[in-house]
Amino acid sequence: MRRVIAHIDMDAFFVSVELLRRPELQGRPVVVATGTDPSARGVVMAANYEARRFGVHSALPLAIAHRRCPQMVLVPRDMSRYRDVSGAVMELLRRYSAAVEVAGLDEAYLDLTDSPAPKARGRHLKAKMLDETGLVCSVGIGPNKLVAKIASDLDKPDGFCVLSSEMMLEAVGDRPASLIPGVGPKTYERLQRGGIRTVAELAAAEPALLQAALGRGGLDLQQRARGIDERPLETSRRRKSESRETTFATDVADVAILRETLERLARDVCEGLAQEDIRGRTITVKLRLAPFRTRTRSQTLAQATRDPDSVSAIARELLERFELDSPVRLVGVGISSLEGETGEQPAESAPELALPI
Repeated sequence: MRRVIAHIDMDAFFVSVELLRRPELQGRPVVVATGTDPSARGVVMAANYEARRFGVHSALPLAIAHRRCPQMVLVPRDMSRYRDVSGAVMELLRRYSAAVEVAGLDEAYLDLTDSPAPKARGRHLKAKMLDETGLVCSVGIGPNKLVAKIASDLDKPDGFCVLSSEMMLEAVGDRPASLIPGVGPKTYERLQRGGIRTVAELAAAEPALLQAALGRGGLDLQQRARGIDERPLETSRRRKSESRETTFATDVADVAILRETLERLARDVCEGLAQEDIRGRTITVKLRLAPFRTRTRSQTLAQATRDPDSVSAIARELLERFELDSPVRLVGVGISSLEGETGEQPAESAPELALPI
């Protein structure tokens, strides 16, 4: 039986959640960021479509975003709220399919193969999402995850698009081959050196040329460029870590400030673990030294913990192992090797994020 997969993508999710409680900002360029000072080192976490028209997008430094759109409204991020709303969104999606792969806080794949009318089900889902959550989503339907995701991107925002593998190539064939998952910057450079720039050129390339440039992986990428994707839905994941990090407004050389920040982050991490009744055995401290050198130090315990005093103490000890030969611009704390009360690894409902604080 041919599969029918839907990709659900919540439009401008973080900003949309904020606009639900700040409706007076509707129609204005709004940015959710790690801070509210456009001159600081914060970055854009999400931008609505009004802000995107000015070239403002996620991961853009706030200073650059402000230059491009001085009239933008900065809203501080509220990750706890976004997680709560995401949970409600995913629960709604599970009413439409027994097989749901959560791909992030704001996106998921649904298997609609058994539905007698998958297009009608997708449209009903869109309407129900707006009615129950007040949020708008784009829905893409295709024969696999790759085509479904491309379909959801073609008609944003508030889109609904059904695409076959053959139609996919017609729709995006003239776009850069980097559109295809797995074609990162270095891979794209190799393809360009071989005269392959677009999705259509990748789909039509000589297999020998691709193998010479990329090895066997080149043939896999060609299959994707042709809309072929056999990946199953991953309906359960194993959570790997819980982490928190913060970027300082100015580089910090004062060890006392670093210790204080580590302690706060460690307590935040432990609070997150306590909410889900899990613990971890490996504590990791991350520092980013000026200009952009990232270093980590870790310690694995004999028994799992989420005790904030213990984790804070270990984080301070790990700090002592760093050679602080320049000021610090970012510090983070993470706990991995997670397990529940029974010792089992906990399932996760979404990929874990390193949350900026």
